[in-house]
Amino acid sequence: MDIRTVPGVMPVREEDQLDWERLRAYLVREGVLPAEADPLVAVQFPTGASNLTYLIQSGAFVAVLRRPPHGPLPPRAHDMGRESSILAKLHPHFPKAPKPYAYCDDAQIIGVPFFVMEYRQGLPLDDAFPAGFPYAPEVGRAVSEHAIQALVELHAVDPVASGLIHFGKPEGFLRRQVDGWMERFHRSRTDEDVPHADLVMAWLAGHVPESRGVTVIHNDFKLNNMLFAPPAYRDIVGIVDWEMATVGDPLFDLGVMLSYWTEPSDPPALQALFPSVTTLEGFYSRAEMAERYGESTGRSIHDLKFYYVFGVFKLAVILQQIYVRYKMGKTSDNRFARFGDGIRALVEHARAEIDRA
Repeated sequence: MDIRTVPGVMPVREEDQLDWERLRAYLVREGVLPAEADPLVAVQFPTGASNLTYLIQSGAFVAVLRRPPHGPLPPRAHDMGRESSILAKLHPHFPKAPKPYAYCDDAQIIGVPFFVMEYRQGLPLDDAFPAGFPYAPEVGRAVSEHAIQALVELHAVDPVASGLIHFGKPEGFLRRQVDGWMERFHRSRTDEDVPHADLVMAWLAGHVPESRGVTVIHNDFKLNNMLFAPPAYRDIVGIVDWEMATVGDPLFDLGVMLSYWTEPSDPPALQALFPSVTTLEGFYSRAEMAERYGESTGRSIHDLKFYYVFGVFKLAVILQQIYVRYKMGKTSDNRFARFGDGIRALVEHARAEIDRA
């Protein structure tokens, strides 16, 4: 294959260029590449606002390289060693997680820590299927079923037997999440009013449920972190972006996934904020996704309202953390100008869900 023809990639941006020959030499020393390996060719995945991700090739060898973003980083954020270690332990038990080939913390190679992992030849689904794809409702049903069953499979991994139990602190997980995200909201508040925000936070603080067990959780489990096999776009060939994976309450993952799972009946402001193929005929509703998860795992979804409301609130906080930087003039990206309306739409949606019988 020629990675330059892979859909969705772009040439490496000038500011993101690496010393490709030094990287090739390192991969040879680590045994990832043979001594006579061809020079590396690289392209870049443009999506995502966190770690930088490249597709690299040397002859028949194709892999993915992950490195932190530019600039100073918060403590413990963008930990390449942690993500690589999680994948190394998870991959044998959950093959949808890519296998890591090498982790390097030697700044002399590319200037920052990084890791290299296997490439899965699939595409994410976001706001639309590829142009010309003959969509039919049974495709939506198949995608929905594969997505929920992938979550079921992940949550079936034994965190102790896999050695992943040490990557999280399950005791008090939900309370820490609620307190932490409420603190982030307060720290990033702007001068604009967000109606019902205090009501939503008070409800969340007062309705933290007992956890439904302890499992490995992805912590950002959503449709566009899943890679689907073309041309049918039904089977999941890989799941990516494990930087926030931890050990905790499995329904937390379900709530996060459903917070991105837009429905045709959702308010127009919400659909505009998170356009998704899930609004197409045939896709399961959020209620159907939750029901299938409960049936497949045997776990009660009685408290699902809390997990979904929290997932929506968490999205509002993420937007607000970006929006406050825009308001302070720390970024001039005009895409962020509408985030104020998006924050209010999400908080209003969370309030409406609280009131729903």
